[in-house]
Amino acid sequence: MKASPVAQKELLRLQALDIKLQQVEHQTKALPQHTELRELSKLLDTTRMTLSTRAGERDDVRTELARIESDVEVVEKRIARDSERVQHTSSVKDVQALETELTSLRKRLLALEEIEIAVMERLEEREAAVAAVEAERDAIGEQIQSAELSRDEALADLTRQLGELRRDRAVVAGSITEDLAVLYEKRFVTGRGNAAALLRARTCSGCTMTLTGSDLDAVRSSPADDVVFCPDCGAILVRTEESGI
Repeated sequence: MKASPVAQKELLRLQALDIKLQQVEHQTKALPQHTELRELSKLLDTTRMTLSTRAGERDDVRTELARIESDVEVVEKRIARDSERVQHTSSVKDVQALETELTSLRKRLLALEEIEIAVMERLEEREAAVAAVEAERDAIGEQIQSAELSRDEALADLTRQLGELRRDRAVVAGSITEDLAVLYEKRFVTGRGNAAALLRARTCSGCTMTLTGSDLDAVRSSPADDVVFCPDCGAILVRTEESGI
């Protein structure tokens, strides 16, 4: 294939832009914020599960306290009722029976109140545990918001860079012939990104192999407008005054 030395040099610009594009595209996928957000998301899920467990434990104690409070209320009403009956009965036998029942009820009430106090203390502990996990969840949420903001800012900058690089690439690609552009694209794919390389001091800048013997003679004897390739990596070799041939 024939291509002017100027057009061949443009391939080096195209190669540099493509390498930069690959680097920036990789940066968009490898931002540290992506990893941070994944870890924070896992931590948030774990914290939410913990919160659900703690809230369930708190609710169980609330249910237990409500039951005890109901029992206390029932006993208090019975004490009030029996005390009222004592005041209005004239039967000694009935009074004795009521007093016996009242004694039993008061003991029952005292026991229930002690249990109630213990359950209330447990409830305070459970509520404190829930509050602590809620605070942890909220803190993680704030970290996520901060990381998302940082990620979005970084992505916006990288997106801007990609736009500029793609515009520059379109200009350079438009300055070379279609057949040369097609050849470059094919080499870019088969060479895994190594499509064009400067021959400097008889060394391919793509694979850093130095040309010798017949390979060097073949390149040296080729006209300047011949498109030549590196015998080792297959990249299009761009010859300049730096080539040393």
